Amino acid sequence: MDISDFYDTFFEEAEELLADMERLLLELDVDDPDVEDLNAIFRAAHSIKGGAGTFGFTVLQETTHILENLLDYTRRGELTLRRDIVDTFLETKDMLHDQLDAYRNGSEPDAEAFERICRILQQIAQDELGLRNAVSAAAETPAAAPAAEPKPEPEPEVSSASEATVSGARQLTITLLGVSAKDRELLVDELKHFGEIGAQSGDETRYQVSLESSESQSDIEAVLCFIIEPEQLQIEASAAGGAPSVKASAPAATAPAASTAADEPDQVSAKPAAESAAAAPAAKPAAAGGAKAKAAAKAKAKGGESGTIRVPVDKVDQIINLVGELIITQSMLEQTASDMDIVSHGPLVNGMNLLQRNARDLQEAVMSVRMMPMDYVFSRFPRLVRDLADKLGKDVELVTEGKSTELDKSLIERIIDPLTHLVRNSLDHGLESPDKREAAGKSPTGRLTLSAQHQGGNILIEVIDDGAGLSRDRILAKARANGLTIPDNISDDDVWQMIFAPGFSTAEQVSDVSGRGVGMDVVKRNIQEMGGHVEIMSQPGKGTTTRIVLPLTLAILDGMSIRCGEETFLLPLNAVLESLQPLAEDIYSMAGDDQVLKVRDEYLPIITLHHALDIPGAKTKVTEAIAVIVQGEGRRYALLVDDLVGQQQVVVKNLETNYRRVPGISAATILGDGSVALILDIADLHRLDRRKSQQRHQAKHHHSVEVQPA
Repeated sequence: MDISDFYDTFFEEAEELLADMERLLLELDVDDPDVEDLNAIFRAAHSIKGGAGTFGFTVLQETTHILENLLDYTRRGELTLRRDIVDTFLETKDMLHDQLDAYRNGSEPDAEAFERICRILQQIAQDELGLRNAVSAAAETPAAAPAAEPKPEPEPEVSSASEATVSGARQLTITLLGVSAKDRELLVDELKHFGEIGAQSGDETRYQVSLESSESQSDIEAVLCFIIEPEQLQIEASAAGGAPSVKASAPAATAPAASTAADEPDQVSAKPAAESAAAAPAAKPAAAGGAKAKAAAKAKAKGGESGTIRVPVDKVDQIINLVGELIITQSMLEQTASDMDIVSHGPLVNGMNLLQRNARDLQEAVMSVRMMPMDYVFSRFPRLVRDLADKLGKDVELVTEGKSTELDKSLIERIIDPLTHLVRNSLDHGLESPDKREAAGKSPTGRLTLSAQHQGGNILIEVIDDGAGLSRDRILAKARANGLTIPDNISDDDVWQMIFAPGFSTAEQVSDVSGRGVGMDVVKRNIQEMGGHVEIMSQPGKGTTTRIVLPLTLAILDGMSIRCGEETFLLPLNAVLESLQPLAEDIYSMAGDDQVLKVRDEYLPIITLHHALDIPGAKTKVTEAIAVIVQGEGRRYALLVDDLVGQQQVVVKNLETNYRRVPGISAATILGDGSVALILDIADLHRLDRRKSQQRHQAKHHHSVEVQPA
C-alpha cells in the first residue's frame, strides 16, 4: 500500500487542526486560561506532529514537536502565558501552515524560516523555564509530550536525535475489532513498516497482531486510523517485566496510565489522535478529557458510520450540472405535456407534475451540498483584526453575527478578499484611536461587527463599525481635486459611492495598510461579477455600515420571463419589485433624450430595452409598453418591455465562458422549448441605454448643425 494515497486526507485534517489551534489561541484569556482549551491546543499540535512523522514530513514534525512541548509546559502551569508568548504561538501556527503548503506542493519548506522559528521557541524555553533545550527537557519529564522519531539537527538549540528518540524496541499487541479480511491484510502490510511482525491470530470479530517496534504508539495509531475507525483499534504495550501495560483504550487519568507514561512517554489512547493526549498530568482535567473522549466514542459507535464524508468539489459540480440538464429536460417535457388533453392523457400529465416536484426537490437537495456557513469566512478575521489593531494602536472588539448563514461555496471563496479589504478599511479609516474616542465621549474600545443574514433569494453581509463615519466634505473636496464635476444637490448615497472610484483615497498619508487608492474599486467590481452590489450607509461620529448583497447561488435562478419584440429575456426575480402601465402624465423628459417615470412621488430613470439592445419589432411608445420596476446596485429603474410571460426557475449558464461578454447581459439559460434566453443585468443595461441615448443625441445635434444654412 502506497502511504502517499493518504496525503490529501492528512493535509485536510491538518488544515482543520491549525484553524482550531488559531481560534483557541485567540480566545485564550492570558490571565486565566481555560485548561480544556489548553489541552485542545496541545492535542491539535500533537495530532499534526504524529501525522507529519508518519509521512516523513521532517521539518513540520520538528517544528510541531518543539511547539507541542512548550504547550505541554503551559497546560501544566509551568509556563506562564503572556500576550507576546501567544503571539509567538500564533506565528508558529502560520509557519506550520506554510510548511504544510510546501509539502502539499511537493517542495521542501523554507529552511531559514524553520531555523528562525525554532530559535524563537527555544528562546522562550530558556528565558521562561531556564531550559537550554525545550525538546530534551520535555523528553525527560514523565508526563511530557510524546517524543518524535530521530530528526536532523537544524541548529545547536534544537534537540539532537539521541535526545528526542525513545531508545529500544518494545513488544506491542495490536488488536483489530470488526475488521474485514481485506482491510486486515492492508493493516498488517502497513505494520511491517514499523517493525518486526510476530504471531497473528483471530478472525474478523477480533484479530491480534504481535509487533516489535521502537516507533511511538501515536504514530502507529495515526497510520492505522486512516484505514479503520479508532474504536476498531486497541494497542497494548508490554512493560520491561513482561506484564502488559494498561490498554490503550483505557480511561486516560488512571494511576496505571500515569506510571506507564513515566516508562513510555509515547503511550497514548487508541481514540482519535485529536483526543489521544487528553491524559494531562493534572488529574481533574485529564479525567474530564478522558470522559469526553469516551462519550464521543460511545456516541459514534451508537450512530454506526461517521456522519460526514469528504467529496471533491469537482464531483459535486458535476452532479449539479447533471441536475441542471435534468431540469431543462423536465421543462421541455412539461411544455409538451401542457398542450395535451388532460382527459385523454391524465396519467401522463399527473406524472409530469410529480416529476416537476421531484426534480425541484432534487435540485434543492443537491444545491444544499454546495452551501457552506459564513463561519468559514468569519473565522479568518479574529486574527486579522487582532494583529492589525495592535499595529495601528487601537482597541477593537470583533463581533460576528449570523455565522450559520449559508452561501454557495463558489461565492463564499470569492467574497473573502473583498470582505478582507472592507475590514482593513474600517480598522484603518473608520475606527478612531482610543484617545480620540474618549475625547468624543465614546468607549476607548471600538466595535467592529460582521453580520450575515438571508433576505429572500439574497444574502446580506454587513461590515459595521462605530467609528467616525465618512466625511462628506473630505470626499467632495477629493473628488473636485481629481477633476470630477459635482452637482450642488448631490445625495449622500452618491457621495459615498465615490469612494469606489479607481484611485480614490482620502487617506492623509500612504501606509502599508491603505492609502494608495487601490482596492475599493476592485471590491465593487468583484462583487458585481458575482451578481451582487455594495451599499454604504454612514453617519458622522456614529460609524459606517458597508452592505454587500449577493445571490445565494449563481447556479440556479428564479426568474421572470419578459418579451420585447420577438425576443424572450429573463429578469432575476429578486430584482423585480412591481409592474405597471405607464401614464403619459407620469413621464418627464430630462436633458438629452433621458426620461423618468414618476411612481408614488419617486422619479425613476427609464430603461428602454429595445433601444439598449437594438431589438426590432418592439413597442416604441412608452404608454403602450409595460414598466417593470426593478432594482440594481441599490438603485431602482423602470424597465420598458412589451409583455410579461411568467415566472420560472432556470439553470444559469455562463455566457462569457461559452461565448463572450455581452453588455447588459449577465448570463444565459435554456428554456423549455430548447431556445436560449439571455438574463438581463439591470445596472449594466441602464449604463448601456444611457450611452446609446447620448450617442443618438450627439448624432442628432451633429446632423442639425450640418443642415443649417451658411
